[in-house]
Amino acid sequence: MSPTFDELFAAVTAGPGHFGHREHVHLTWLAIHGVGPDAALGLVSDGIRRTARYAGQPRKYHVTMSRAWVELIAARMTPDDPDFAAFAARHPEVLDKRLLNEHYRPGTLATEAARTGWVPPDARPFTADPPAKSRAETDISPGNG
Repeated sequence: MSPTFDELFAAVTAGPGHFGHREHVHLTWLAIHGVGPDAALGLVSDGIRRTARYAGQPRKYHVTMSRAWVELIAARMTPDDPDFAAFAARHPEVLDKRLLNEHYRPGTLATEAARTGWVPPDARPFTADPPAKSRAETDISPGNG
């Protein structure tokens, strides 16, 4: 049986209301691991859209950002990552929420077109390889995850 967004959300949240970037990445990893990238895109996107609507902030849902994170994480996943901790250790760049800035030009993600529809990366394509000098390698601090 495929996991639901609510089950994945409960599995990754450290406490009531705590759903930071690390939890978002973890939930996305679990979704891809559980149902594959294509189904994970719908599972994660629908869940986040519903959560934003429930919180009274439906405009917080961002189509391009949601899909981009699924694609970035899926591109990096391998059978060598038996769990999320191993995945995060091998790919610390995904724990830096600024990673999308490596793939999109300044301003692209701020557009209404990107918020409401898919805009492919316009600076660097998504690959399994992190940028040559990832911010996650040079700027690790407690607030980055």
